[in-house]
Amino acid sequence: MRYLPLSNKDRESMLNTIGIESIDNLFDELPKSEVPQNLPKHKSELQVDRELSQIANENLPYTQVPSFLGAGNYCHYSPASLDYIIQRGEFLTSYTPYQPEISQGTLQVIFEFQTQVALITGMEIANASMYDGATACAEAISMASRINKRSKVLISGGLHPHYIDVSKTQLKHLGFDFKVLDPYVSGKEDLLNQIDTNLSCLVIQNPSFFGNIQDYTSIANECRYKGVLLIVVVTEPVSLGLIKSPGEMGADIVVGEGQSLAGPSNFGGPGLGFFASLQKYVRQMPGRLCGQTLDKDGKRGFVLTMSTREQHIRREKATSNICTNSGLIALAFSVHLTLLGESGFLELANINHKNAVELSIRLNNIPKIKVINSSFFNEFVVELPRSAGSVIDELTDLNILAGIPVSRFYPEHPHLSNLMLVTATEMNTKSHLDSFIDALNKVL
Repeated sequence: MRYLPLSNKDRESMLNTIGIESIDNLFDELPKSEVPQNLPKHKSELQVDRELSQIANENLPYTQVPSFLGAGNYCHYSPASLDYIIQRGEFLTSYTPYQPEISQGTLQVIFEFQTQVALITGMEIANASMYDGATACAEAISMASRINKRSKVLISGGLHPHYIDVSKTQLKHLGFDFKVLDPYVSGKEDLLNQIDTNLSCLVIQNPSFFGNIQDYTSIANECRYKGVLLIVVVTEPVSLGLIKSPGEMGADIVVGEGQSLAGPSNFGGPGLGFFASLQKYVRQMPGRLCGQTLDKDGKRGFVLTMSTREQHIRREKATSNICTNSGLIALAFSVHLTLLGESGFLELANINHKNAVELSIRLNNIPKIKVINSSFFNEFVVELPRSAGSVIDELTDLNILAGIPVSRFYPEHPHLSNLMLVTATEMNTKSHLDSFIDALNKVL
């Protein structure tokens, strides 16, 4: 069916049906500052193409210059064979996975993805179909409340600010009581004394938004003693190749972002959420769960498990209204991990940490600069002698994407304005580090 534009009469009928006077009323829920004003008149396709190309040419692509960007979205090398493999026909059974007889490719992808997520997080079971790490975090909070029938949520000051905002937005009409601790940049957060029997869950991130690593075993024990579920967020899955897994620490639910192993940063998306938990909570998990079985001939096959039709049709009866697979990105994640293998995954993690340690030492040797973290994986915070935003802008003019000003995420905390979040991965060569240090010395 070809595309047919709507007439003014069609639009008027639609507006009357939903009970509003104009299209502008659709945006009444948004703050006025977030609604674009005085939009330009329409242009031809050729004009639009030229204008957007001109705008795009003003970008500084992170793949063409030394880049130390991170903050939940990381640049790793994608093997050349990855794109070829994810396009193979075996994986492209496009029909809905409700009917396993014609969707074995899709179902096997889901099953393999779940298996790998469970392995690297150290958890008993994992699912699929999370949009991204932030919405997976919101789903975990909702799941915890279904389990222990409580609504009070304690959020660590080390959780990514975007995850906090998304969770509050997604759950704002469900009666949750959020307590968000102040951002902590270094050291250990005092969480033990804030865990009480009224809490539904405690949400922490490891490594934290500021890069800090902490063993939360004692906190997990305290949570279990008081009937509080511990949710651990991981925004950099490569870190799981080196540091103690959330499952080993005693987490009840683990969620995170798989983008860094699934595809390029690409302006922040698309993302890939992952979700794992203890098996005893499986009936409260959102999204899809794929299981392995045998067909009537005894051959291995795959099928959706514990997922009723209500999950997808009678949405008011469902544990979650998430219904997408993020299938292609999940496939890329699984293929990349498979190509790496266990030893390759560990080696990749070690290279990331080694590069970050070398960069931190060299930065610490610059007068008036201080690395704040006492522990980190591949990301850490640097304190500069003046505004991090201005320093980063000047470094960008020298073709160095030096990092991200912490103040971008915490404008309400002016005391953080001199802090810069820096990430080093396997993509950063010695010449990149040299260029960064030389340019920073010049700017300062």
